[in-house]
Amino acid sequence: MGSIFLSNLERIEYLLHAPNTLSEPKQRWHSAFLTIYCSKALLSFFNVSPPEKKSFKVSRLPSFTIVDLKPDTRFKIDQNTLIQLVKDKNVDSLRKIGGVVGVATSLEADLELGIEGDVEDISHRHDAFGSNTYKRPPTKSFFHFIVEAFKDLTIFILLGCATLSLAFGIKEDGIKEGWYDGGSIFVAIFLVIAVSAVSNFRQNRQFDKLSKVSNNIQVEVVRAGRRQQISVFEIVVGDVVCLKIGDQVPADGLFFDGHSLQVDESSMTGESDHVDVNYSHPFLVSGTKVVDGYARMLVTTVGMNTTWGEMMSSISRDTSEQTPLQARLNKLTSSIGKVGLLVAFLVLVVLLVRYFTGNTTDDNGNKEFIGSKTKVDDIVNAVVGIVAAAVTIVVVAIPEGLPLAVTLTLAYSMKRMMVDQAMVRKLSACETMGSATTICTDKTGTLTLNQMKVTKFWLGEETFATSSYSSIAPYVLELVQEGVALNTTGSVYRSNSGSEIEFSGSPTEKAILSWAVLDLNMEIEQLMQSCTILYVEAFNSQKKRSGVLMRRKVDNTIHVHWKGAAEMILKMCSSYYDASGIVKDLDDAEQMKFEQIIQGMAASSLRCIAFAYKQVSEEDQENKKLDEDGLTLLGLVGLKDPCRPGVKKAVEDCQYAGVNIKMITGDNVFTAKAIATECGILRLGQDLVNGAVVEGVEFRNYTPKERLEKVDKICVMARSSPFDKLLMVQCLKQKGHVVAVTGDGTNDAPALKEADIGLSMGIQGTEVAKESSDIVILDDNFASVATVLKWGRCVYNNIQKFIQFQLTVNVAALVINFVAAVSAGEVPLTAVQLLWVNLIMDTLGALALATEQPTKELMDKPPVGRTAPLITNIMWRNLLAQASYQIIVLLTLQFKGESIFGVTEKVNDTLIFNTFVLCQVFNEFNARKLEKKNVFKGIHRNRLFLGIIVITIVLQVIMVEFLKKFADTERLNWVQWGACIGMSALSWPIGWIVKWIPVPQKPFLSYLKMSKK
Repeated sequence: MGSIFLSNLERIEYLLHAPNTLSEPKQRWHSAFLTIYCSKALLSFFNVSPPEKKSFKVSRLPSFTIVDLKPDTRFKIDQNTLIQLVKDKNVDSLRKIGGVVGVATSLEADLELGIEGDVEDISHRHDAFGSNTYKRPPTKSFFHFIVEAFKDLTIFILLGCATLSLAFGIKEDGIKEGWYDGGSIFVAIFLVIAVSAVSNFRQNRQFDKLSKVSNNIQVEVVRAGRRQQISVFEIVVGDVVCLKIGDQVPADGLFFDGHSLQVDESSMTGESDHVDVNYSHPFLVSGTKVVDGYARMLVTTVGMNTTWGEMMSSISRDTSEQTPLQARLNKLTSSIGKVGLLVAFLVLVVLLVRYFTGNTTDDNGNKEFIGSKTKVDDIVNAVVGIVAAAVTIVVVAIPEGLPLAVTLTLAYSMKRMMVDQAMVRKLSACETMGSATTICTDKTGTLTLNQMKVTKFWLGEETFATSSYSSIAPYVLELVQEGVALNTTGSVYRSNSGSEIEFSGSPTEKAILSWAVLDLNMEIEQLMQSCTILYVEAFNSQKKRSGVLMRRKVDNTIHVHWKGAAEMILKMCSSYYDASGIVKDLDDAEQMKFEQIIQGMAASSLRCIAFAYKQVSEEDQENKKLDEDGLTLLGLVGLKDPCRPGVKKAVEDCQYAGVNIKMITGDNVFTAKAIATECGILRLGQDLVNGAVVEGVEFRNYTPKERLEKVDKICVMARSSPFDKLLMVQCLKQKGHVVAVTGDGTNDAPALKEADIGLSMGIQGTEVAKESSDIVILDDNFASVATVLKWGRCVYNNIQKFIQFQLTVNVAALVINFVAAVSAGEVPLTAVQLLWVNLIMDTLGALALATEQPTKELMDKPPVGRTAPLITNIMWRNLLAQASYQIIVLLTLQFKGESIFGVTEKVNDTLIFNTFVLCQVFNEFNARKLEKKNVFKGIHRNRLFLGIIVITIVLQVIMVEFLKKFADTERLNWVQWGACIGMSALSWPIGWIVKWIPVPQKPFLSYLKMSKK
């Protein structure tokens, strides 16, 4: 009974301390509620039998705050307090609850070791504070895409015609026979709509999947004392997150350890100024980016409880992004559509004139229109049939399959590129990559494996093997260890079981820490505890060095340690230690010797890192600026980063395809030359050619005119800053190049955005770099860049194949219908037949040709570039030859078919329809290869193509042989089928012969423009 009373007392206390957000009248209601509840609680104490548990629910009215009467007792802080803490950024509120340490204690988190992180702990935190996921707007349903497909104007007109045709047919011939004409048009329309809706729905689902992958950021956290990478969605309240330059803050939280931390809050506030985050202003908001420094933060709010979560839940990914190629195709579609409209209008006028002048006869040879004797129903029925035929010509003429083909080929290539380690963030990059003329690539991690290992250690002017470290003065080794342990963003983790030591951080940091711990026997924990860090200057690609100001606890002396690019640190030194621990002056002669040592290591493809230090006075450290001169050089290490296997072959493939490869690196010129030669970017002796290898500062100091003159010759740019990379991209674009750039750092973002195609690195790349890029290379491998180039060309090539195939059908269909209408007064292909051709051509044709995989032949041709026409002279040659052949055959059948085959008009119309469809089936094979004469090469690999051909033929047989009334056809015998196949198959030898005809280099349409002038 006492426990009941105590639990009720806890609830009363919780209610009394509930946050007061109510107006004065509402407060009176709140007080009344409290009085009643407290009375009940006191009465329950005197009850002998324990009362039944009742759930207390407050009605969800706008004026009431909902109070959880059973708060989570494990955590001593509630969710609302944590939410308001970061949202209000109120330091006083934070101080009242004990600062960051108080919050961590309330959340049962250790600021050094993190949370326990076991399944039970994570589950408990999820229940109490929610997960780090956002509610997404509902995805578009299949019904939405059906409605979208119905919005097409031509579909509306056809539906109107089908309705009228159905109504008049039923009135004329009764429901049993009269529904065929109108009903078959309805079925054909719905078939076209269904196929279009299915393909668009599937594409939308594909984008949703890609969106989930691209949002799944990896974050570094500390759990149970171990630093580890987890998905951003797995972060929970209480987690300790490690942040570095380029990271996105994954949740709301509080800074508690770090140096020089600056964040970009423009995504949240719109303000471009960077915000300093430190002990006096420790609030970190999710969605913001780290632009400088490093830190550890305590997560206080996740998912929908963050401001970023609220924002993300209301933003839906726009999948209607229009690529440049789609824009060009829309213009082409519009132009062809206008021609189609003109032809359709002329056909409409001719057929109406012929009908009303009595020149149109029925199946029995009787005139259809006999002035006033003709029934109104018959006139309307005939006019509806003429309008339907004209509208159907427009449907066939407008190549709406072109945008569909682009969408299909882009969606297909995006899916396949994921398998090939490339994640497309912007659709347009797929096709633009096919036109790339220059690729500017990083060295580290892209051309090399990014698996650093210290292989050389120089102290003074001597090199030491691991076995001879014992001959080095202990004091010097201690200084080196101090410089490694305190001036690092990496960490060392030893488990209690004493298993293998784990190193985390960048590859360079991991290599140096591994060398210091395993070879120099460095005890990082002891060193960290023996010193106090006063100030840190974080590493970035501009400065190429990092420094730390620290105080030793044992003697209270202050020291500065620097680490960075060897030649830059060397310039800051005035003395050096030898192995005996004697400090020697670093005069010009000695400086020259060290420069030769650095150059020797660099020529062996080693990255050279130097360590230097200096003892400073109390006065010097007060301005919080690290001394950059008068340092003592402690030693040099050489890190080996081997080239990736297969990178030389990938570089050669790109060069063979006419794409220039330029290496832009922060390493010194000797290391850059050695790696570039090893990878095949620089040929032996090419470094002696004037201008092939430059340093960033040299390129920067050229005049704009000199830069434009020399930029094409440059193969390697060493010691470059991100600004130099941006400058090179701008110069190359000015010269008309289509430029692809790889980048991984935050400072690479401007160059990635400026380039035509920005390629960021999935492993080493920062979130800022990834957001600025168009494609993420998931394995950081240059070979994947070459694969993306091949896919880009494949996309462009597939679309050209489909354009050639579709325009052949458009030209043939328009000419045949126009000539037949003008001369014979009727259209040989009915509305249903033309819709069937449209389905074969638009959807099935797009699927068959848009899903061809890349071949080696694509890399044999030079890049397309910016200004090349979409329809080349080769395509004009192929499509005009095939269209001309189809027109000749079908018009011969139209006017002489009955006498040649001795058949009725109805059978002859079926022969025309069958031959026309089969011509497209055979021509689909011709469209596979625009230039190559062997159109069957590699066909066995494209099962989808073969499947679609089989499906098309089977459906055509069903249309002709079994759907007599639906398709308005007559059954054909074996001889007639053989004749149709024979006439259609002739398109293969014609295609082979035509490909022997040479075409001029100058675009065909440019002659028309010249004649206009």
